[in-house]
Amino acid sequence: MSKLALLGGDPVRVKPFPAYNVIGADEIDAVRAVMETGVLSRFLGTWHADFYGGPQVQAFEKEWAATCGVEHAVAVNSATSGLYAAVGAAGVGPGDEVIVPPLSMTASATAAVIYGGVPVFCDIDPGTFNPSPDSIRDKVTSRTRAIMVVHLLGHPADMDPIMAVAAERGLTVIEDCAQALSAAYKGRPVGAIGHIGVFSLNYHKHIHTGEGGVCTSNDARLADRIRLIRNHAEAVVAGKGETDLVNMVGFNYRLGEIEAAIGRSLLPKGVGLVDKRRHNVAYLEQRLGDLPGLAPARAVAGCRHSYYAHAFHCDETVHGVSRDLMVRALRAELPPTEMRDEAGGALIGGYKPPLYLFPMYQKQIGFGGTGFPFKGPHYSGKADYAEGLCPAAEHAARTMITHELMRPPMTKKDLNDVVAAFHKVFDNLPSLRDYAD
Repeated sequence: MSKLALLGGDPVRVKPFPAYNVIGADEIDAVRAVMETGVLSRFLGTWHADFYGGPQVQAFEKEWAATCGVEHAVAVNSATSGLYAAVGAAGVGPGDEVIVPPLSMTASATAAVIYGGVPVFCDIDPGTFNPSPDSIRDKVTSRTRAIMVVHLLGHPADMDPIMAVAAERGLTVIEDCAQALSAAYKGRPVGAIGHIGVFSLNYHKHIHTGEGGVCTSNDARLADRIRLIRNHAEAVVAGKGETDLVNMVGFNYRLGEIEAAIGRSLLPKGVGLVDKRRHNVAYLEQRLGDLPGLAPARAVAGCRHSYYAHAFHCDETVHGVSRDLMVRALRAELPPTEMRDEAGGALIGGYKPPLYLFPMYQKQIGFGGTGFPFKGPHYSGKADYAEGLCPAAEHAARTMITHELMRPPMTKKDLNDVVAAFHKVFDNLPSLRDYAD
């Protein structure tokens, strides 16, 4: 049995893993073609033909809508911008509540705060790490305006019961699809099930344009309001004839022509890139299936997982080693991934702490120093962000392991090195337990 690298032995591998870089000759040609036109953007923040942006942006939107199976797509300069625009389009205002799962990127919740709304955190399904429909139902009040559904790590949330709750209570459902390109729920693409979907195009997603995002909807009214918020709504509404001024305070959430051209080039490749991830995950799970106390997150039958990242449950009660120590040992055996910063950087413990444990929520200070939007005469509820609020999410944050070591162009040799690192660590569990003591 070889000695663990954490304890002074040689690592399984020192050569960096290959970078996940989807930018190639096609994308370079697409950028060159735009540069030669001299038109890098064609948005104007006024009611004008150029209100909708340039030819690349508009073509990208049409192609995205067709790919996602929706009537409308609106390109934005980030998924954060898209989430903010989506919440604004849904009419959220001061004192309204938006139900959000606590395991997500921070913008899933701050999108409510931006409009004076109050995030109310639902718990998760401990098998999939996605929002629990039962917990969502329990969190609905007379103040609830919208539900933010996060398809965490690329696995679709259980949408049918969530949509049923929304229909019963007249709520808008926003799908945070930032990590879920090409994922599907019971044959339906994510982003086409709720009232609004939001996708991300920043550099570590399945496809990327540097920065960028896309909002999707089958509701023409919601799509129109997202377009207004994207592009200086307050300067446009009079000329456009828009009379509903709720949340018609606009921003500059506009995507450029270069980014749109890159997106157009990459969009047809998205399914193939996801299929390679799925193939690699299947291989890893087959080779790691006999390790005690390590189980992959549950993938629900009938759903297409896009594997932004691959997650495991790490059960210390079975193997006697904490999640954090397990991750330290695994990282010590593995090299950096090219275009990443550190050894083992593509393998981490957890995802993020539950969002409600961040200082903004613990201290209940958002805008200004008076507690807005969590406290004040505008809000008739009581914001609750105490530790223990979502026990399944807190347990997952302490016990899950996530990694990206299944992205193309990982070869079978690369995957076998990942497998070897896991097996080496598990073969040395007694040494790790002694080290912990």
